[in-house]
Amino acid sequence: MARILNKLTATKIAKLAKRGRYGDGGGLWFNVGPSLGKSWVFRWTPRGGQPREMGLGPFPAVPLASVRALAAQCREHAAAGRDPREERDRDIGKTFGEVANLYLDAMDSRWTNEKTRWQWKDTLQVRCSRIHKRPIAEITTADILSILKPIWAETPETASRIRMRMENVIDYGKAQGWRQGDNPGRWRGHLENILPRPQKLVQRHHAAMPYQELPVFMDRLAELKALAARALELLILTASRTSEILKAEWTEFDLEAGIWVIPAERMKAKRDHRIPLTEEALSILWPLSEACVSDFVFPGQKPGKPLSAMSMEMLLRRMKVENATVHGFRSTFRDWCGDETNFPREVAEAALAHKVGNDIEQAYRRSDALEKRRRLMEAWSKYCTASSTDNLVHLNA
Repeated sequence: MARILNKLTATKIAKLAKRGRYGDGGGLWFNVGPSLGKSWVFRWTPRGGQPREMGLGPFPAVPLASVRALAAQCREHAAAGRDPREERDRDIGKTFGEVANLYLDAMDSRWTNEKTRWQWKDTLQVRCSRIHKRPIAEITTADILSILKPIWAETPETASRIRMRMENVIDYGKAQGWRQGDNPGRWRGHLENILPRPQKLVQRHHAAMPYQELPVFMDRLAELKALAARALELLILTASRTSEILKAEWTEFDLEAGIWVIPAERMKAKRDHRIPLTEEALSILWPLSEACVSDFVFPGQKPGKPLSAMSMEMLLRRMKVENATVHGFRSTFRDWCGDETNFPREVAEAALAHKVGNDIEQAYRRSDALEKRRRLMEAWSKYCTASSTDNLVHLNA
Protein backbone atom coordinates (compact mmCIF):
# COMPACT_ATOMS: atom_id res chain seq x y z
CA MET A 1 0.00 0.00 0.00
CA ALA A 2 1.35 3.43 -0.89
CA ARG A 3 2.44 5.54 2.05
CA ILE A 4 0.18 8.43 2.90
CA LEU A 5 2.00 11.75 2.68
CA ASN A 6 1.28 15.28 3.89
CA LYS A 7 -0.82 14.35 6.91
CA LEU A 8 -0.01 17.52 8.82
CA THR A 9 -1.08 21.08 8.14
CA ALA A 10 0.65 24.36 8.93
CA THR A 11 -2.20 25.33 11.25
CA LYS A 12 -2.04 22.06 13.15
CA ILE A 13 1.70 22.06 13.81
CA ALA A 14 1.62 25.69 14.93
CA LYS A 15 -0.87 24.75 17.66
CA LEU A 16 0.85 21.56 18.86
CA ALA A 17 1.97 22.06 22.47
CA LYS A 18 2.22 18.49 23.74
CA ARG A 19 5.51 16.61 23.84
CA GLY A 20 5.75 13.88 21.22
CA ARG A 21 6.27 13.06 17.57
CA TYR A 22 3.68 13.62 14.90
CA GLY A 23 4.01 11.92 11.52
CA ASP A 24 3.58 13.72 8.20
CA GLY A 25 4.12 10.48 6.25
CA GLY A 26 7.00 9.12 4.21
CA GLY A 27 9.43 9.16 7.15
CA LEU A 28 8.95 12.84 8.04
CA TRP A 29 8.17 13.57 11.68
CA PHE A 30 7.38 16.74 13.60
CA ASN A 31 9.07 16.60 17.00
CA VAL A 32 7.93 18.53 20.09
CA GLY A 33 10.64 18.29 22.74
CA PRO A 34 10.52 18.39 26.55
CA SER A 35 10.79 22.19 26.62
CA LEU A 36 8.23 22.31 23.77
CA GLY A 37 10.93 23.19 21.24
CA LYS A 38 9.82 22.09 17.77
CA SER A 39 11.91 20.50 15.04
CA TRP A 40 11.80 18.15 12.06
CA VAL A 41 13.14 14.60 11.92
CA PHE A 42 13.47 12.16 9.05
CA ARG A 43 13.47 8.40 9.77
CA TRP A 44 14.41 5.64 7.35
CA THR A 45 15.55 2.04 7.42
CA PRO A 46 18.54 1.06 5.27
CA ARG A 47 18.27 -2.21 3.39
CA GLY A 48 19.05 -4.98 5.86
CA GLY A 49 19.84 -2.46 8.59
CA GLN A 50 18.35 -0.81 11.64
CA PRO A 51 16.14 2.30 11.57
CA ARG A 52 18.05 5.56 11.50
CA GLU A 53 17.09 9.21 11.76
CA MET A 54 18.43 12.68 11.05
CA GLY A 55 17.36 16.20 11.94
CA LEU A 56 16.04 18.46 9.20
CA GLY A 57 16.07 21.68 11.19
CA PRO A 58 14.00 23.65 13.70
CA PHE A 59 10.48 24.95 13.26
CA PRO A 60 9.48 27.60 12.25
CA ALA A 61 12.90 28.41 10.71
CA VAL A 62 12.27 25.48 8.36
CA PRO A 63 8.60 25.70 7.30
CA LEU A 64 6.40 22.80 6.30
CA ALA A 65 6.69 23.26 2.53
CA SER A 66 10.50 23.42 2.63
CA VAL A 67 10.92 20.41 4.89
CA ARG A 68 8.67 18.29 2.68
CA ALA A 69 11.00 19.02 -0.23
CA LEU A 70 13.97 17.96 1.92
CA ALA A 71 12.17 14.78 2.99
CA ALA A 72 11.44 13.93 -0.64
CA GLN A 73 15.17 14.16 -1.40
CA CYS A 74 15.94 11.96 1.59
CA ARG A 75 13.46 9.33 0.38
CA GLU A 76 15.10 9.35 -3.06
CA HIS A 77 18.51 8.78 -1.51
CA ALA A 78 17.23 5.99 0.73
CA ALA A 79 15.40 4.28 -2.14
CA ALA A 80 18.61 4.33 -4.17
CA GLY A 81 20.55 2.73 -1.30
CA ARG A 82 22.35 5.94 -0.33
CA ASP A 83 22.61 7.29 3.19
CA PRO A 84 20.53 10.53 3.35
CA ARG A 85 22.72 11.85 6.16
CA GLU A 86 25.92 11.35 4.20
CA GLU A 87 24.36 12.99 1.15
CA ARG A 88 23.27 15.95 3.29
CA ASP A 89 26.75 16.33 4.77
CA ARG A 90 28.29 16.16 1.30
CA ASP A 91 26.06 18.96 0.01
CA ILE A 92 26.13 21.16 3.09
CA GLY A 93 29.41 22.74 2.05
CA LYS A 94 28.20 23.94 -1.36
CA THR A 95 29.46 27.43 -2.06
CA PHE A 96 27.43 30.38 -3.25
CA GLY A 97 29.15 30.13 -6.64
CA GLU A 98 28.25 26.45 -7.01
CA VAL A 99 24.64 27.05 -6.03
CA ALA A 100 24.44 30.07 -8.36
CA ASN A 101 25.58 27.94 -11.31
CA LEU A 102 23.06 25.22 -10.43
CA TYR A 103 20.34 27.86 -10.20
CA LEU A 104 21.28 29.26 -13.61
CA ASP A 105 21.08 25.76 -15.11
CA ALA A 106 17.70 25.13 -13.44
CA MET A 107 16.20 28.42 -14.65
CA ASP A 108 17.75 28.45 -18.14
CA SER A 109 14.62 27.22 -19.92
CA ARG A 110 12.53 30.04 -18.39
CA TRP A 111 14.55 32.77 -20.07
CA THR A 112 13.66 33.13 -23.74
CA ASN A 113 15.59 36.38 -24.09
CA GLU A 114 19.34 36.00 -24.57
CA LYS A 115 20.04 39.39 -23.01
CA THR A 116 18.15 38.40 -19.84
CA ARG A 117 20.13 35.16 -19.64
CA TRP A 118 23.39 37.09 -20.05
CA GLN A 119 22.41 39.64 -17.37
CA TRP A 120 21.68 36.90 -14.80
CA LYS A 121 25.02 35.20 -15.53
CA ASP A 122 26.88 38.50 -15.36
CA THR A 123 25.32 39.29 -11.98
CA LEU A 124 25.87 35.91 -10.36
CA GLN A 125 29.20 34.95 -11.90
CA VAL A 126 30.92 38.35 -12.07
CA ARG A 127 29.31 40.93 -9.80
CA CYS A 128 28.91 38.44 -6.94
CA SER A 129 32.37 36.91 -7.36
CA ARG A 130 33.57 38.10 -3.93
CA ILE A 131 31.19 35.64 -2.19
CA HIS A 132 31.59 32.76 -4.65
CA LYS A 133 33.74 30.68 -2.29
CA ARG A 134 31.56 31.27 0.76
CA PRO A 135 29.44 28.22 1.73
CA ILE A 136 25.81 28.98 0.93
CA ALA A 137 24.94 27.98 4.52
CA GLU A 138 27.23 30.70 5.88
CA ILE A 139 26.23 33.68 3.72
CA THR A 140 25.42 36.58 6.05
CA THR A 141 23.84 40.00 5.80
CA ALA A 142 27.36 41.46 5.88
CA ASP A 143 28.23 39.45 2.74
CA ILE A 144 25.19 40.80 0.93
CA LEU A 145 25.92 44.36 2.01
CA SER A 146 29.55 44.11 0.88
CA ILE A 147 28.21 43.84 -2.68
CA LEU A 148 25.27 46.24 -2.44
CA LYS A 149 26.57 49.18 -0.40
CA PRO A 150 29.20 50.41 -2.89
CA ILE A 151 26.59 50.75 -5.65
CA TRP A 152 23.32 51.26 -3.78
CA ALA A 153 23.18 55.04 -4.05
CA GLU A 154 24.97 55.40 -7.39
CA THR A 155 23.06 52.80 -9.43
CA PRO A 156 19.95 51.85 -7.43
CA GLU A 157 18.25 50.03 -10.28
CA THR A 158 21.23 47.75 -10.89
CA ALA A 159 21.77 47.24 -7.16
CA SER A 160 18.12 46.24 -6.65
CA ARG A 161 18.38 43.65 -9.41
CA ILE A 162 21.57 42.21 -7.95
CA ARG A 163 19.93 41.97 -4.52
CA MET A 164 16.91 40.18 -5.95
CA ARG A 165 19.10 37.69 -7.83
CA MET A 166 21.19 36.89 -4.75
CA GLU A 167 17.98 36.37 -2.77
CA ASN A 168 16.73 33.92 -5.40
CA VAL A 169 19.96 31.89 -5.30
CA ILE A 170 19.87 31.68 -1.51
CA ASP A 171 16.20 30.63 -1.58
CA TYR A 172 17.14 27.96 -4.12
CA GLY A 173 19.84 26.73 -1.76
CA LYS A 174 17.33 26.59 1.10
CA ALA A 175 14.84 24.61 -1.00
CA GLN A 176 17.59 22.13 -1.82
CA GLY A 177 18.45 21.69 1.85
CA TRP A 178 21.88 23.34 1.65
CA ARG A 179 20.94 26.18 3.98
CA GLN A 180 18.58 26.85 6.86
CA GLY A 181 17.22 29.98 8.48
CA ASP A 182 16.33 33.39 7.14
CA ASN A 183 17.47 34.72 3.78
CA PRO A 184 19.97 37.59 4.33
CA GLY A 185 19.14 38.96 0.86
CA ARG A 186 15.47 39.53 1.69
CA TRP A 187 14.31 43.15 1.36
CA ARG A 188 10.97 43.20 3.18
CA GLY A 189 11.43 43.16 6.93
CA HIS A 190 15.22 42.91 6.66
CA LEU A 191 17.39 44.93 4.28
CA GLU A 192 14.76 47.67 4.12
CA ASN A 193 15.74 48.40 7.72
CA ILE A 194 19.42 48.75 6.80
CA LEU A 195 19.56 50.34 3.35
CA PRO A 196 17.74 53.52 2.35
CA ARG A 197 14.77 52.83 0.13
CA PRO A 198 15.68 53.53 -3.51
CA GLN A 199 13.86 56.52 -4.89
CA LYS A 200 11.07 55.70 -7.26
CA LEU A 201 12.82 55.10 -10.53
CA VAL A 202 11.98 57.29 -13.48
CA GLN A 203 11.58 55.26 -16.65
CA ARG A 204 14.86 55.41 -18.49
CA HIS A 205 14.96 55.33 -22.23
CA HIS A 206 17.71 53.70 -24.22
CA ALA A 207 20.38 56.21 -25.14
CA ALA A 208 19.93 57.11 -28.81
CA MET A 209 22.46 58.60 -31.19
CA PRO A 210 21.28 61.91 -32.73
CA TYR A 211 20.39 61.17 -36.32
CA GLN A 212 22.66 63.98 -37.51
CA GLU A 213 25.65 61.91 -36.32
CA LEU A 214 24.51 58.67 -37.91
CA PRO A 215 26.04 59.00 -41.44
CA VAL A 216 29.54 59.49 -40.01
CA PHE A 217 29.00 56.56 -37.65
CA MET A 218 27.84 54.37 -40.54
CA ASP A 219 31.06 55.24 -42.42
CA ARG A 220 33.09 54.05 -39.43
CA LEU A 221 30.96 50.92 -39.14
CA ALA A 222 31.45 50.04 -42.81
CA GLU A 223 35.22 49.99 -42.32
CA LEU A 224 35.02 47.21 -39.73
CA LYS A 225 35.23 43.58 -40.84
CA ALA A 226 33.54 42.05 -37.78
CA LEU A 227 30.31 40.11 -38.35
CA ALA A 228 28.78 42.11 -35.50
CA ALA A 229 29.36 45.25 -37.59
CA ARG A 230 27.29 43.79 -40.44
CA ALA A 231 24.58 42.83 -37.97
CA LEU A 232 24.48 46.34 -36.54
CA GLU A 233 24.35 47.86 -40.04
CA LEU A 234 21.35 45.71 -40.92
CA LEU A 235 19.69 46.52 -37.60
CA ILE A 236 20.00 50.25 -38.29
CA LEU A 237 18.89 50.05 -41.92
CA THR A 238 15.81 47.97 -41.05
CA ALA A 239 15.02 49.66 -37.69
CA SER A 240 14.85 46.21 -36.11
CA ARG A 241 15.34 44.91 -32.58
CA THR A 242 18.45 43.05 -31.43
CA SER A 243 16.81 39.63 -31.15
CA GLU A 244 15.11 40.03 -34.53
CA ILE A 245 18.51 40.52 -36.16
CA LEU A 246 20.58 37.97 -34.27
CA LYS A 247 18.03 35.14 -34.54
CA ALA A 248 17.26 35.83 -38.20
CA GLU A 249 17.43 32.68 -40.38
CA TRP A 250 17.91 32.51 -44.13
CA THR A 251 14.51 30.87 -44.61
CA GLU A 252 12.90 34.19 -43.60
CA PHE A 253 14.45 36.07 -46.54
CA ASP A 254 13.50 36.44 -50.18
CA LEU A 255 16.47 38.41 -51.46
CA GLU A 256 15.22 38.43 -55.04
CA ALA A 257 11.96 40.09 -53.99
CA GLY A 258 13.66 42.22 -51.33
CA ILE A 259 11.45 40.99 -48.47
CA TRP A 260 12.25 39.78 -44.97
CA VAL A 261 9.37 38.14 -43.08
CA ILE A 262 9.95 37.74 -39.35
CA PRO A 263 7.57 35.07 -38.00
CA ALA A 264 5.11 35.96 -35.24
CA GLU A 265 6.85 33.85 -32.59
CA ARG A 266 9.93 36.05 -32.86
CA MET A 267 8.06 39.34 -32.74
CA LYS A 268 7.19 41.32 -29.63
CA ALA A 269 3.66 41.93 -30.97
CA LYS A 270 3.31 38.20 -31.78
CA ARG A 271 2.38 38.71 -35.43
CA ASP A 272 4.33 38.35 -38.67
CA HIS A 273 6.30 41.42 -39.68
CA ARG A 274 7.31 42.07 -43.29
CA ILE A 275 10.34 44.28 -43.82
CA PRO A 276 11.18 45.75 -47.23
CA LEU A 277 14.88 45.33 -47.98
CA THR A 278 16.60 48.28 -49.61
CA GLU A 279 19.61 48.15 -51.91
CA GLU A 280 21.84 49.06 -48.97
CA ALA A 281 20.42 46.24 -46.84
CA LEU A 282 20.72 43.75 -49.69
CA SER A 283 24.35 44.76 -50.23
CA ILE A 284 24.99 43.38 -46.73
CA LEU A 285 22.90 40.23 -47.13
CA TRP A 286 23.99 38.98 -50.55
CA PRO A 287 27.68 38.45 -49.62
CA LEU A 288 26.63 36.77 -46.37
CA SER A 289 24.28 34.42 -48.23
CA GLU A 290 27.05 33.42 -50.64
CA ALA A 291 29.31 32.56 -47.72
CA CYS A 292 26.50 30.89 -45.76
CA VAL A 293 27.72 28.37 -43.15
CA SER A 294 24.67 28.25 -40.89
CA ASP A 295 20.90 28.55 -40.81
CA PHE A 296 21.47 31.82 -38.97
CA VAL A 297 22.33 34.91 -40.98
CA PHE A 298 24.75 35.92 -38.23
CA PRO A 299 26.16 32.66 -36.81
CA GLY A 300 28.06 32.62 -33.53
CA GLN A 301 31.20 30.75 -32.60
CA LYS A 302 29.24 27.82 -31.20
CA PRO A 303 27.76 25.52 -33.89
CA GLY A 304 24.02 26.02 -34.29
CA LYS A 305 24.00 29.24 -32.27
CA PRO A 306 23.69 32.87 -33.43
CA LEU A 307 25.96 35.73 -32.42
CA SER A 308 25.95 36.60 -28.74
CA ALA A 309 23.18 38.91 -27.53
CA MET A 310 25.86 41.35 -26.39
CA SER A 311 27.96 41.26 -29.56
CA MET A 312 26.67 44.56 -30.96
CA GLU A 313 26.77 46.34 -27.59
CA MET A 314 30.39 45.24 -27.18
CA LEU A 315 31.13 46.51 -30.67
CA LEU A 316 29.84 49.95 -29.66
CA ARG A 317 32.10 49.88 -26.62
CA ARG A 318 35.14 48.98 -28.73
CA MET A 319 34.24 51.88 -31.03
CA LYS A 320 34.08 54.09 -27.90
CA VAL A 321 30.52 55.15 -28.67
CA GLU A 322 29.14 56.49 -25.40
CA ASN A 323 25.98 58.29 -26.48
CA ALA A 324 24.09 55.33 -27.94
CA THR A 325 22.79 51.83 -27.33
CA VAL A 326 21.86 49.23 -29.91
CA HIS A 327 18.14 49.48 -29.15
CA GLY A 328 18.41 53.26 -29.23
CA PHE A 329 18.93 53.25 -33.01
CA ARG A 330 15.20 52.62 -33.34
CA SER A 331 14.63 55.96 -31.61
CA THR A 332 17.19 57.54 -33.93
CA PHE A 333 15.14 56.30 -36.87
CA ARG A 334 11.88 57.56 -35.36
CA ASP A 335 13.33 61.00 -34.61
CA TRP A 336 14.55 61.29 -38.20
CA CYS A 337 11.12 60.31 -39.52
CA GLY A 338 9.41 62.98 -37.45
CA ASP A 339 11.93 65.77 -37.96
CA GLU A 340 13.14 65.31 -41.51
CA THR A 341 10.32 63.72 -43.51
CA ASN A 342 6.62 64.06 -44.26
CA PHE A 343 5.91 60.34 -44.11
CA PRO A 344 2.70 59.69 -42.11
CA ARG A 345 3.10 58.72 -38.48
CA GLU A 346 1.29 55.44 -39.12
CA VAL A 347 3.89 54.41 -41.71
CA ALA A 348 6.80 55.19 -39.39
CA GLU A 349 5.17 53.26 -36.53
CA ALA A 350 4.45 50.31 -38.83
CA ALA A 351 8.14 50.27 -39.81
CA LEU A 352 8.95 49.81 -36.12
CA ALA A 353 6.35 47.00 -35.85
CA HIS A 354 4.34 49.08 -33.39
CA LYS A 355 0.59 48.68 -33.11
CA VAL A 356 -1.22 51.74 -34.39
CA GLY A 357 -4.78 52.68 -33.39
CA ASN A 358 -7.26 50.90 -31.15
CA ASP A 359 -8.45 47.31 -31.47
CA ILE A 360 -11.26 48.25 -33.87
CA GLU A 361 -8.93 50.14 -36.19
CA GLN A 362 -6.49 47.24 -36.18
CA ALA A 363 -9.27 44.77 -36.93
CA TYR A 364 -10.37 46.69 -40.05
CA ARG A 365 -6.89 47.50 -41.27
CA ARG A 366 -5.49 44.30 -42.77
CA SER A 367 -2.72 45.84 -44.91
CA ASP A 368 0.76 46.47 -43.52
CA ALA A 369 1.47 49.33 -45.97
CA LEU A 370 4.49 47.48 -47.33
CA GLU A 371 5.08 49.67 -50.39
CA LYS A 372 4.71 52.89 -48.42
CA ARG A 373 7.17 51.52 -45.91
CA ARG A 374 9.51 50.54 -48.72
CA ARG A 375 9.71 54.17 -49.82
CA LEU A 376 10.33 55.23 -46.24
CA MET A 377 13.10 52.66 -45.73
CA GLU A 378 14.71 53.59 -49.04
CA ALA A 379 14.84 57.23 -47.92
CA TRP A 380 16.23 56.14 -44.55
CA SER A 381 18.91 53.96 -46.12
CA LYS A 382 19.98 56.77 -48.45
CA TYR A 383 20.21 59.10 -45.48
CA CYS A 384 22.27 56.66 -43.43
CA THR A 385 24.79 56.07 -46.20
CA ALA A 386 24.94 59.56 -47.78
CA SER A 387 27.55 62.26 -47.14
CA SER A 388 26.88 64.94 -44.54
CA THR A 389 26.15 67.58 -47.19
CA ASP A 390 23.57 65.35 -48.89
CA ASN A 391 21.75 65.03 -45.59
CA LEU A 392 20.84 68.70 -45.57
CA VAL A 393 18.03 67.88 -47.99
CA HIS A 394 14.68 67.11 -46.33
CA LEU A 395 13.20 63.86 -47.57
CA ASN A 396 9.46 63.72 -48.16
CA ALA A 397 6.89 61.05 -48.77
